[in-house]
Amino acid sequence: MCYIILNIYSTSANQAPVNQPHHLLRLNVGFLIGQSIGYHREFTFDHPQITLAGELEITDFQGLVRMDRTQQGLVMQAKFQGNTNLQCVRCLGDTVVPLKTEFDELYAFSSRSVTESGLLLPEDGHIDLEPILREYFTLEIPIQPLCRPDCKGLCAECGENLNERVCEHHT
Repeated sequence: MCYIILNIYSTSANQAPVNQPHHLLRLNVGFLIGQSIGYHREFTFDHPQITLAGELEITDFQGLVRMDRTQQGLVMQAKFQGNTNLQCVRCLGDTVVPLKTEFDELYAFSSRSVTESGLLLPEDGHIDLEPILREYFTLEIPIQPLCRPDCKGLCAECGENLNERVCEHHT
């Protein structure tokens, strides 16, 4: 007599734990691998708030990703937008800055087809967009964000916000 015992609770190194929460920016594209060349699928995103890499908070996050099956791999065409809170460089006040990004990337099936971005389709067929999205959004953040184009800044002598009041140093 032969007994087969299955351990349904164990996980291997390539398999995510069963109780791991669903990630908002993780796409299951494994089904596209078996499709014919030219097949595509669109994924939409609409979230009130997300945090990228634990530090970049994006509100009113929206996006559209189109994945096309090609001979070399999966071509991703992406458009994302959202807002982030930054500090104005002149008055040091909080300001909401809109961010928009568009990009195309190839997730190659093999290392022979890899482009300069070096993206390979993971073996489990899941693509995590968080690292690449954080990179593209970071490139869109202005170096010197302003709360408004005519921001008057702070008084160099007393530190008064000149957008709110005029101090005795500035007449």
